[in-house]
Amino acid sequence: MTKTETAARAALPKRFYREVAVRDEGGGAAAPLLDGKPVRTPAKAKLALPSRALAEAVAEEWRAQGERIDPSTMPLTRLANSAIDGVAGREEAVIDDIARHAGADLLCYRAEGPKALVAAQGKRWDPVLAFARERLRAPLVLSEGIVHVAQPEASLARIRGEFEGLDPFRLAALHVMTALTGSALLALAVFKGRLTPEEAWEAAHVDEDFQISQWGEDAEAKERRANRWRDFQASARLLDLLRD
Repeated sequence: MTKTETAARAALPKRFYREVAVRDEGGGAAAPLLDGKPVRTPAKAKLALPSRALAEAVAEEWRAQGERIDPSTMPLTRLANSAIDGVAGREEAVIDDIARHAGADLLCYRAEGPKALVAAQGKRWDPVLAFARERLRAPLVLSEGIVHVAQPEASLARIRGEFEGLDPFRLAALHVMTALTGSALLALAVFKGRLTPEEAWEAAHVDEDFQISQWGEDAEAKERRANRWRDFQASARLLDLLRD
């Protein structure tokens, strides 16, 4: 461990609790407890989760902490905090942001070349666009390069409608997945069971993986991608836990 890593570790808060439990809150909700006391979000709200399964998963993150509490190893807790502090009461604004991504979705912007990259994009992206066209009734227009292309308003409205009425926790997860991939369609494909999280993540990195195959990958970029994957995977897991 480097001096910088050691200093960063020392700056983390010390573990202040011994036991972690989960208490039913009624209506299917549950909350993790630290030594019998409710966990609080950064905004001091009670960390109450909409399902027992999600509460147990969050509690397990708290149990897994050592002498110091490292938020980077607690992606479900951070996502739940975001849902409560940042999404609840702001659902329409979050949906608006997701819809903006849909209007410039990654999958609609294709490379002009080389052929191997064009083929890789088509293999990973065309089935998702077919899913949008056939299941969501939301066909989208493709463009070569980075020049913006306007999408049909009816298609964007249908995509937006898939997010309306969702609770803050599902919205928080889908917003993270959309932001990390640059694609509302990939987030929806995971949510609807059309893709696994791993398949969606690979689809989001077709361009990057092609560049890596040509020029290699540096350690810092690899670490950043691993951290982003952890957050994407946690978001997909949250959706599964609420589905169960």
